[in-house]
Amino acid sequence: MNAIRMYRLARRLYLWHVPIMPKAIYWLIFLLYNSSIPYTAEIGPGTKFGYGGMGVVIHDRARIGSGCIISQQVTIGGRSRHYEVPVIGDNCYLGAGAKILGPVVLGNHVVVGANAVVTHSVPDHCVVAGIPAKVIKQGILMEDYV
Repeated sequence: MNAIRMYRLARRLYLWHVPIMPKAIYWLIFLLYNSSIPYTAEIGPGTKFGYGGMGVVIHDRARIGSGCIISQQVTIGGRSRHYEVPVIGDNCYLGAGAKILGPVVLGNHVVVGANAVVTHSVPDHCVVAGIPAKVIKQGILMEDYV
């Protein structure tokens, strides 16, 4: 059992309006994996966490597409004075320690480098890296990176 499977169980129970159990599973994920993966966040099918999801923090209103790979220690969260939270497209790769913060939209097939801090939206088929993250390559094929 890893964090994403536990999240999916908690999400299913939450959508079925089962009381208490989703919150209990959330805290179990927190204790076992040192991660905050709320059952209210939307995570698409086929998304995987590296190293079981160790240290991953996701905002409770964030949306993550299908087929994404989220490495360890990734933060997907809000920013002060911004209500909007990140929306991650399909088939994205978020490198270890990446931070996606604020009203950011990552397009489909985006690679975020390790420890990058993304504070602005990124178009489809791009590689971003750095602090703050900048587009370093466009028109990529995901097969070359994953």
